[in-house]
Amino acid sequence: MAKKSRKSVGTPATVALTAAGVAFTTHSYAHDPATASYGEEAAEALGVAPEQVFKTLLADVDGTLTVAVVPVSGSLDLKALAAAVGGKRAAMADPAVAERTTGYVVGGISPLGQRKRLPTVVDASAEDRPTVCVSAGRRGLEVELSPQDLVALTGARLAPIARS
Repeated sequence: MAKKSRKSVGTPATVALTAAGVAFTTHSYAHDPATASYGEEAAEALGVAPEQVFKTLLADVDGTLTVAVVPVSGSLDLKALAAAVGGKRAAMADPAVAERTTGYVVGGISPLGQRKRLPTVVDASAEDRPTVCVSAGRRGLEVELSPQDLVALTGARLAPIARS
C-alpha cells in the first residue's frame, strides 16, 4: 500500500529526492483552481506559517533564467536576486518559458527535479527554519525538507532576496 501511495505522488521532484536519499515528507491538499495565490493556499491548507512555505519563481537575469525560492509571505526583490548571481538586471520570466524550461506548470513549479539545472538562489530566511515546504511539482502537492537539503540538491546559494 505504501508503494502505491508513493507512486501516486511521484513527480520529478520526489523522484530526485528519493534518488538522493534525502528525508522528506509530501503533503497533498485539494487545489482550488480559482485561488489567487498558490503559495498562500498551500500554507493555509497545510496549517503552517506562510514563512515556512516557499514559492519558486523564475526570473531572467541578464539573459540567464534563474530560479528564486522565497517565502510566500513576501515577494521577490529582483535587484537583490540579480546581485546575488552577479547580474545587473532581473525581470520575471515569461510563464510559458518557465513551464517549458522546468517541465512544470505555473503554480506547481518545484525547485527540485527540473528539466535543466538553472542557477538557483534560496532566500536566506530559509536557514532560520528546521524545515521548509516547496512545491513537489504539481498544484496541490508540497514537499517538506530541510533547507540544507534544498540548497544542496539544487546547487543553490543563500542570499536575502525576499521583501516582506
